[in-house]
Amino acid sequence: MHEALLYQKMPHNITRCHTCQWSCRINPNHLGVCQVYQNISGSLFSLNYGRTSSVAVDPIEKKPLYHFYPGSQVFSLGSWGCNFHCSGCQNWEIACPDTYERLFNSRTLLPEQAVNMAKEYHCQGIAFTYNEPTVWFEYTLDCARLAKNSGLYTVYVTNGYMSTQALDTIGPYLDAFRVDIKGFKAGTYQKLSKIQHWEKILTTTERAKAQWGMHVEVVTNIIPAYNDDPEQLTGIARWIKTRLGELTPWHVTRFYPCRDMQNTPSTPLETLEKAVEIGKGEGLKYIYLGNVPGHKSETTCCPECGQALIRRKGYDSEICGLDNDRCRRCQSKLYIRLSSPAEGE
Repeated sequence: MHEALLYQKMPHNITRCHTCQWSCRINPNHLGVCQVYQNISGSLFSLNYGRTSSVAVDPIEKKPLYHFYPGSQVFSLGSWGCNFHCSGCQNWEIACPDTYERLFNSRTLLPEQAVNMAKEYHCQGIAFTYNEPTVWFEYTLDCARLAKNSGLYTVYVTNGYMSTQALDTIGPYLDAFRVDIKGFKAGTYQKLSKIQHWEKILTTTERAKAQWGMHVEVVTNIIPAYNDDPEQLTGIARWIKTRLGELTPWHVTRFYPCRDMQNTPSTPLETLEKAVEIGKGEGLKYIYLGNVPGHKSETTCCPECGQALIRRKGYDSEICGLDNDRCRRCQSKLYIRLSSPAEGE
């Protein structure tokens, strides 16, 4: 166990957690919504510090991040717990651990070990992924600091529901913020994730970019009858354009039935392609279809001249039309972060 960083002690041994937007008021011997912060005798502890559910070397495209060190390998770490309880969660076995036994029997990986392993496997960065990294906050903070000092990039794959205090604490040590935007109205977030105050996800994402200069990419998993209506898709696309910028990638991904949503059908291809048209209509330059292998949208093209810049097949990438972060043909600046200038030559 590891004492939490962002909390306050209250009368009667009650604690108030300030790690995410829930701001849980936790009685002694009780857990927060995430199930991994516990009040023990009036102090708040992280139960999952260093506890890993998943460790892998992934292509960065798997996160998905398409405009951030394309073609690089990232050391990917996941733990246990989540501050969302999504009906269709594909990682529910680690996001919603039902017993302490699974948590405490899992592998412990100290920050120093994680960074050393990333370098040993020739990865260029570390990603905190698979479950919500915010509920692994103290560990990800320590790990990100070490990673940055070792020349590695750092990535949060997140639902965006972290507190401003948490964002500003880890902000200096994060390079990329890959955020899920599940819908664009309160009812959608309530149905899918059981949360309130969904708008705070938007302001947190905006702050990640504006205040801390993080590279931001947005994912929307489009679920039939939940968030596939033109009103919500237009709202998401318009927000990306106006608040994050027209060059921000938007990944619209196919839903597959899972967990409590086994009876919800997979997303039709036509729905995904309609989302692409909506995004283009709102002025977005880069929209990608996810979970549709081989779709033409996998290729990144220059929005000015149409030159192919990065060709993809699944998670494999070929940089073919970039000089640094400019289009080789028309020299438009594209704000794509490359591993090194040589990879664009």
